Amino acid sequence: MPDISTKPYLLRAIYEWCTDSGFTPYLAVKVDAATTVPMEYVRKGEIILNISYGATSSLKMDNDAVHFRARFAGVSREIYVPVQNVLAIYANENGQGMAFDVSTTAAEMPAPEADASAPAPITAPALSAVPDSSPDTAPEAPPAPDNGGDEPPKKGGRPTLTRIK
Repeated sequence: MPDISTKPYLLRAIYEWCTDSGFTPYLAVKVDAATTVPMEYVRKGEIILNISYGATSSLKMDNDAVHFRARFAGVSREIYVPVQNVLAIYANENGQGMAFDVSTTAAEMPAPEADASAPAPITAPALSAVPDSSPDTAPEAPPAPDNGGDEPPKKGGRPTLTRIK
C-alpha cells in the first residue's frame, strides 16, 4: 500500500485555522501544464491565490487537487491546482502558515503504466487560448498588471479576489 501524503490534510487544517481565526487564507502555487489559473497573473512561474470564503465559489480541497471558481478583473474563472503544486498556504494578515517543497510538479510526474483492468486516469484540465469569434461584440480584456518585469509583486500590488454579488 503506497504511503498517503499528509499535504492535503495539512492544507485543509491550515485553511480551517485561518477561517476560524478570521484571517484570509492564501495559496502560493507553482504553475505548470497541470494547473488551470489565469496566466496573466502568473509571475516567475508562480501565482498567489486568495482562497477565502468570500473570494471563492464551490471551493473543494480534496486529496488530489484544490479547485474552485473565482473572479479575476470581474470575469469568473475555473481554478484547478494539483496538491503537488502547492508551495505554501498562509494567513495574509500575519504570514503564519506552512510552506512545502515542490521538487516535482503534477505535470512532471511520470505517466503510470497502462493496465488493461485499471480505469483510465483522470487528467487535469489544460489551459488553452480560445480564439475570439466576434471582436466587435466582445469586451476587451484589461491589460495584465505590469509590476516591473521579473520583480515580485509589491505588498499592496498583489491581485486579490473579490466576490461581486
